[in-house]
Amino acid sequence: VQLQASGGGLVQAGGSLRLSCAASGRTFNLYDVGWFRQAPGKEREFVASINWSRGSTEYVDSVRGRFTISRDKFKNTVYLQMDSLKPEDTAIYYCGAQPTWDRGNYRYWGQGTQVTVSS
Repeated sequence: VQLQASGGGLVQAGGSLRLSCAASGRTFNLYDVGWFRQAPGKEREFVASINWSRGSTEYVDSVRGRFTISRDKFKNTVYLQMDSLKPEDTAIYYCGAQPTWDRGNYRYWGQGTQVTVSS
């Protein structure tokens, strides 16, 4: 599986961005797809995930109500809609995929996409 993340950019606080994570090589069936982020000097942290089959979602508390993760089965793509962005959301965002039978093991990763939120 190859994951391609895109959609990052520079935005002012309060603005919005939509990140995309497209898969090639196989579908996301039987996988969860997650978004993670890593700010300078900090460890990579979980942001949100979606179960491809059921569509169930999880969010870290700091983004719940502002970010929305979704998937388009026809395009084999997962999106992260980010609204009401804050400067503390600035980070490199990565998408990853973990099999549902081996949760906790994100096996596939896309390259990062930079999100910068100015105050």
